[in-house]
Amino acid sequence: MNMLLRLLRVHLAPYRNLLIAVGLFQAAQSIASLYLPSLVADIIDNGVAVGNVQHILSTGMIMLGITLVQVACAIAAVYFGARTAMSLGRDLRGAIFHKVSGFSEREVSNFGAPSLITRTTNDVQQVQMVVLMTCTLFVAAPILAVGGVVMAMQQDLGLSWLMAVSVPVLLVAVGLVISRMVPLFRLMQKRIDVVNRVLREQLTGIRVIRAFVREEDEKARFAAANRELTDVSLGAGRLLALMFPIVMMVLNVSSVAVIWFGGLRVASGEMQVGALVAYLSYLLQILMAVMMATFMGMMLPRAAVSADRIGEVLETESSVKAADPAVGTLRETGTVEFSGVSFSYPGAEQPVLHDLEFSAVRGRVTAIIGSTGSGKSTLVNLVPRLFDATAGRVLVDGVNVRDLEPDLLWSRIGLIPQKPYLFAGTVASNLRYGKPDATDEELWEALDIAQGRDFVAAMEGGLEAAIAQGGTNVSGGQRQRLAIARALVKDPEIYIFDDSFSALDSSTDARLRLALKKHRSRATMLIVAQRVATIRDAAAIIVLEGGHVVGHGTHAELLEICPTYVEIVESQLTAQEAS
Repeated sequence: MNMLLRLLRVHLAPYRNLLIAVGLFQAAQSIASLYLPSLVADIIDNGVAVGNVQHILSTGMIMLGITLVQVACAIAAVYFGARTAMSLGRDLRGAIFHKVSGFSEREVSNFGAPSLITRTTNDVQQVQMVVLMTCTLFVAAPILAVGGVVMAMQQDLGLSWLMAVSVPVLLVAVGLVISRMVPLFRLMQKRIDVVNRVLREQLTGIRVIRAFVREEDEKARFAAANRELTDVSLGAGRLLALMFPIVMMVLNVSSVAVIWFGGLRVASGEMQVGALVAYLSYLLQILMAVMMATFMGMMLPRAAVSADRIGEVLETESSVKAADPAVGTLRETGTVEFSGVSFSYPGAEQPVLHDLEFSAVRGRVTAIIGSTGSGKSTLVNLVPRLFDATAGRVLVDGVNVRDLEPDLLWSRIGLIPQKPYLFAGTVASNLRYGKPDATDEELWEALDIAQGRDFVAAMEGGLEAAIAQGGTNVSGGQRQRLAIARALVKDPEIYIFDDSFSALDSSTDARLRLALKKHRSRATMLIVAQRVATIRDAAAIIVLEGGHVVGHGTHAELLEICPTYVEIVESQLTAQEAS
C-alpha cells in the first residue's frame, strides 16, 4: 500500500487542479443527495398529510432543481475523474517504458520480457482503475456517510442505535473478506506473467513446435498455466461474490429494522411518517457509502500489488550508468582496446571472460573466433555497454566506455547482433533507424554493399515494401543483409558484426566482405564468426577458448602457433583450403 500511495503522490501532482475540481463536484453532488430526503419528509408531513397541494408543488420544483444540479455535478465529476485516471495511466506507462529502455541486458533478463509487458499494461490498468473509482465513488463515500449520520440524527435520535450496530457489522465482515483477497491478488498477477510468458514463447517458436510435432505438449503446457491462473481467479472471485450478499444482507436487515422500530415510534406519536421515510433514506445512503468504500476495498489490494510491481521497475537502477560528469568529445577515430578485461554474469561461479588484452584500430578487420560458449558475443557486447566489464577497462578512442556519454558512444558504433531484428514498417523505415534523414540514394548504396539490392528491388514497393514485426516475412539471410545495411546507413566509425554472416551462403558472404573492404576501408571492424572462411583475411584474429585468449595473429601465424585454431580450421577446411 505504501508504494501505491507513493506512486499516486508523485504522478498525480501535475493533476492537482483536476482533483480539486473532482472533489468540489463530488461534494456538491453529495450535499444535494443528502438534502433531498429532508425535502421528501417535508412534502409528506406538511403537504400530503394536510392536503397542501401548493406546498407539494413548490417543494417538488425545488427537488427537481436540486436533482438537475446533482446530475450536472455527477457528470462533471466523472469527466474530470476519467481525465485524471487516464492521464495517470499514460504517465505510468511512459515512465516504465523510459525506465526499461535504459536497462542493460542484465535488468531485462532479471525481470523477463513477459513480466515487463504485464507491468506496463495490466498492472498500470489496475492502478488506473483505482484512481477512476476513487474519483467517481470514493470521494463521495465519506461525505455521504458522515452527512447521512448527521441528517439522520436530526430526523430522530431514537433510532441511532441501529446505525451504531449495522455499520460496524458491515465493516468487520467486509474487512475479513478483503484480508483473504490480498494474497490471492498477488498470486494472480504472477500467474498472469506465466501465461504471458508461455503464450509469447509459443507464438515466437510456432515453427519449431510444428517442426517437432509438439502441438499437443504445448497445448498441455498452456492449459496447465491457464488452469493455475483460473484456479486463483476463481478463489478471488468466490470471495468477491461473497462480498455483495454480505452487504445486501446488512442493508436489508437494517432497512427492516428501521421500518419495524420506526413504525412503533410513529404509532406512539414519537416520530412522524415523513421523518421515518427520510431516516430510512439516510440509513440507505450511509450503507451505500460503506458499500462504495467496500467496492474500493476490493480493488485496493490488487492495485497495491500492481503498484509494488510497478515500483520494482521504477526503482531498479541500471547496472550500466552514465558517468557524472561524462566525456562528451573524442579525439581519436575508431580505436577499441581491451585492457585486462574480465566479465562474470551475476551469480556465476566462474567468469565468462578472463583478463583480455588486445586492440582493434581504424582501417583493420579484427576477427574473433572460438567454440560455442567461449564468450565471443559477450566480448563484443562490452563495447557498446550492453554489459559492463566486471574487471579491467574497455576503451573507445582511448577513453573508458564507462566515462563516455552513452549517446556519444553509441553514435560511434554500428552493431549487427547475432539475431538481427527488424521492426514492423517498411524496408526504408528499418534502414533509416540509425539515420532518419538518410536519402534513398544512401539506402540503395548500403543495400549494394550488403548484397541486398536485388531482393529489395524485387519486392513489391522496393524501399517501401512492408516488413512484418521481427522481419518474419523475409528469409534469415535477407534479414541479416537488411540488418547489415541498417548499420551501413548509419556509417559509424566502429562496426561490430556478431556472427552476422551465418545465414549467408559462401558466395554472398565473400561478395559482402569484399564490398565492405572497398567501401568501408577506413572503419574499425570487429567480426565475430564461426566460419574460418569469413575471417581468414582479417588483419588480426583472436582465438577464444573458455573465455581466455589462446591465440592472436593472422591466419597464417595462427596455423603455426595455435592448436585450437588449427583444430577449428581442420574441422571446416581441407588442407589445401586452409593454406
